[in-house]
Amino acid sequence: MEQLQRTLEEQLDENMLRATVSGTRHGDIADKIKIHPVRLKGELYFQTVISDGKKEFHKNYLPENMKKQIVDWLLTDYKQMQMDTTTSSVSVLVSKKGKATVKIRKLMKQRQAAVLTHNRKKRYILEEGTAVPFLVDLGVMTKEGKIIQARYDKFRQINRFLEFVEDILPQLDTDRELTIIDFGCGKSYLTFAMYYYLHVLKGRNIRITGLDLKEDVIENCSNLAEKYGYEKLEFLMGDIASYDGAERVDMVVTLHACDTATDYALQKAVQWGAKVILSVPCCQHELNRQIKSELMEPVLKYGLIRERMASLLTDAFRANLLEEQGYQVQVLEFIDMEHTPKNILIRGVRKEGASVCENEKLRECMNAWNARPILDELFKGRTR
Repeated sequence: MEQLQRTLEEQLDENMLRATVSGTRHGDIADKIKIHPVRLKGELYFQTVISDGKKEFHKNYLPENMKKQIVDWLLTDYKQMQMDTTTSSVSVLVSKKGKATVKIRKLMKQRQAAVLTHNRKKRYILEEGTAVPFLVDLGVMTKEGKIIQARYDKFRQINRFLEFVEDILPQLDTDRELTIIDFGCGKSYLTFAMYYYLHVLKGRNIRITGLDLKEDVIENCSNLAEKYGYEKLEFLMGDIASYDGAERVDMVVTLHACDTATDYALQKAVQWGAKVILSVPCCQHELNRQIKSELMEPVLKYGLIRERMASLLTDAFRANLLEEQGYQVQVLEFIDMEHTPKNILIRGVRKEGASVCENEKLRECMNAWNARPILDELFKGRTR
């Protein structure tokens, strides 16, 4: 851990802008810890922000205590950290045996230092007050960078999604061009946000393809990408199940692909050996028609309850099936419940050297519900 400790000594000062500790090693802790510098009574502290999904909890550390706490977290509870300073971006990945891999990328242009105040206002990756071209054109921001009140939920959703992307940055290679596919991209708020964050803000060498069936949507998004000069962002018409435009894909994103379209996207991702999968499912009808349980009939006889149970079971089975394929999987809350009921995000990160391993308990569970998910059939090479 000497390299990590040396890096913290060099980077954890008032020029540090933000850091995120993530990648949980066990399930009884917060998904991530955010850190930023604050100044209290003229003295430098580092404030941590931890959320339980409803409230945020803050704690302030003196620099030396913060360094020790970060090392402790990375040895016991978490396995990665992403840090941004005014001059560099730092990625840390710690193995199960406690070996730390630290990558530091120097910036060509220095970032502006943070104004250090004790301000608990929510901090976003895309900050209000700085006009972002695609957010202006998509009607989320004014030309002055002010968030349009009626679109504030969309602004929060975009930033929440970018937080998930930020978490997996240490998993992605930095020495080559990365290929990202966004299935069912729609109006592409999040596709543009992903490109802007990874390429413009982070300087990553990426190529993103957005895929959708609507011709007018694809045409509009293509025109916007050309307008912004996003040369490696393209939009194509196509069906998820039959898409064969790439041989190697590093990350697959599927946002609100309806019903089994999500399953075809997940199968494609696994087939490519994608390192990262981010999937927000939608409209899960398949199991609603299948599930049957004499024991659970008092619950399933109510149509609304049956629909929600089917949706939850669908996503739980998807997560387990991805684990069988060698992915470390988390089921996370995308945005708050009051904004949309479609608030589950399945995040899968491919484990190094992992092989396919069938889970007998999963099979027993699916049989108990009379469930035959199409994703299981696709992984076994069968189609209906």
